[in-house]
Amino acid sequence: MKFYFFLLLLPFASCQSQTNLPTTKIVENESSQSDTIETFYEANKGNDLPSKSIGSVSNGSLLNGKLLPFSGTNFRYFDTTSYLNKRAFVHDQLLKTVLSCYKECEIAFPSHSFCIMECSNEKGGKIAPHHTHQNGLSIDFMTPLVKDGKPYYALDSLGAEHYLLEFDAEGKNSDDKTIEIDFETVAHHLWILEQTARKNGLKISKVIWKLELKDELFATEYGKKLKAQNIYFAQNLTPIINSLHDDHYHVDFELTRD
Repeated sequence: MKFYFFLLLLPFASCQSQTNLPTTKIVENESSQSDTIETFYEANKGNDLPSKSIGSVSNGSLLNGKLLPFSGTNFRYFDTTSYLNKRAFVHDQLLKTVLSCYKECEIAFPSHSFCIMECSNEKGGKIAPHHTHQNGLSIDFMTPLVKDGKPYYALDSLGAEHYLLEFDAEGKNSDDKTIEIDFETVAHHLWILEQTARKNGLKISKVIWKLELKDELFATEYGKKLKAQNIYFAQNLTPIINSLHDDHYHVDFELTRD
């Protein structure tokens, strides 16, 4: 089923339809790649005006969007091509939320590294193949993994193909059962994300994650806290949407104050 999603991913995975900047295929080494990303960030990080999310996550736009940094102490964006195609923009209050969240994660998870996946276009609007992500208040977060009880990052560098990874109802990778979803870290990350969102005039309005994984999540210490806070997880998903949301969890936010 994920094959069809892969066909939708091809336009941004193989070409630069939204920008003429070089892709990772053109970058000669790690140093020049870093320079390219830094130059791009400085040129596109956004102005000092407040952001405005117009419409909904599924039918909206973004004014004065802010570009997420490509990386920080304990996080990075998952794909250079996606980043240079301006698919990592968010509302300014969400930018503050994400950066504050990862500062908290430095304390809660001193040895962990996290990955942010796709966000919104610079001005919002449709961003194929996603149905949402249109007003700067949606982010995909890569699902943390473990192997033999230790954080596992070998699959983090797959780029767009990471969306095609599959995990069963127990959180085991379909190709290697020793690679598993770290449910406790997922729950703890979401709990910190909600706390920092509340401090920045936001709250989580919806989490989309594979339906069969929710029982494992809510059985963890922080999963119980998420449930107690009544953070909404999608209850009904089409088969293809359900199958796609295991390697990552999609989070929609809503403004509680401007």
